[in-house]
Amino acid sequence: MKKIPSRFAKVIPMPRFPLWERLHSQKKALSLDLELTCRCNLNCRHCYINLSAGDKKAQEKELSFNQIKRIVDEAACQGAVWCLLTGGEPLLRKDFFEIYLYLKQKGLLVSLFTNATLITPAHVELFKKYPPRDIEVTVYGVTKETYERVTRCKGSFKAFWRGLNLLLKNGVRVRLKSTVMRANFKELALIREFCNQHTKDYFRFDPFLHLRLDRNPARNREIVAERLTPEEIVQIERDDHKRIHALKKDCDRLIQERFRYPKGNRLFYCGAGSGSFYITYDGYFKLCSSLHHPRFMYDLKKGSIRNAFNKIRPRVLSAVSYKEGFLKKCSVCSIVNLCLWCPAHTYLETKTLDSPVDYFCAVAHARKEAIEKAIIRKK
Repeated sequence: MKKIPSRFAKVIPMPRFPLWERLHSQKKALSLDLELTCRCNLNCRHCYINLSAGDKKAQEKELSFNQIKRIVDEAACQGAVWCLLTGGEPLLRKDFFEIYLYLKQKGLLVSLFTNATLITPAHVELFKKYPPRDIEVTVYGVTKETYERVTRCKGSFKAFWRGLNLLLKNGVRVRLKSTVMRANFKELALIREFCNQHTKDYFRFDPFLHLRLDRNPARNREIVAERLTPEEIVQIERDDHKRIHALKKDCDRLIQERFRYPKGNRLFYCGAGSGSFYITYDGYFKLCSSLHHPRFMYDLKKGSIRNAFNKIRPRVLSAVSYKEGFLKKCSVCSIVNLCLWCPAHTYLETKTLDSPVDYFCAVAHARKEAIEKAIIRKK
């Protein structure tokens, strides 16, 4: 292949890629998240979706390869250029290689969320030959005791370490992250150190555990038991210099004493539907992964992505509340941007879209107090 003269080629960081602005101006859906399965080979105590790897009923509901191809074709025609493969654990799909290659053949940028325990040399060869945009691996602990306390699967730490090493030693682009809960809270400093040693440009952690999409009461009780207190969340954010710097930098945007929703009783004040969408393992279209209310879902086995957008997006944008608790508390809260509150998460907590959630409020007020103290000390 003829070498391209250097004057015609340059490296551009992804956020500054001119295509984004062009597509945004055309109001295109730039990306889709494709949930390949809700099954997982681990049994993490905090997970909001996972069913067992051998769950036959869940497997029977999964989109077929041909159905996935049809959805991907439609998404590309609608302007999508980026696809995230997620789950459950995506690598449980026996046709993962075919799905991945089809996405690459369509010219899509492909990202993958995985726990890395199922990575094999064959996966590595695939990723080396057809590189993903990135692979995000969750680190639940850096010791066997902590990791397997979270996953509740004997041998999972050894499998995780083997899979991650395969990716790293072969130069596959990996980003590391962690979910923080009571089971691994005391090891977070070591997890952060481990991640920073093994990835050059990226590490993030999430201390916010959301309830399950299937509303399983026993599993929801486990999730609640794993949640950190607001004070603990604030403490780990203080200990992360990049995170607390970002909060202080944006404090004037995050804390607004005169904050009001533009339309008063409007429910959704987020980016839902502005540039991405989510496809569940059984073929339902959603504007975000958490928005599991039946009114805001569309069965793609009965229609197209275009129809889904035309039906669901207006419903989300026009959704309002007349509930007094929402109008007098959430809709006029000056620190709603520090809160975990949104209609999607509230629905999982309360079975309503517009109820205040005490835990979310407590986290927001603790974060506000911490930010204000940090600003005063800085002055």
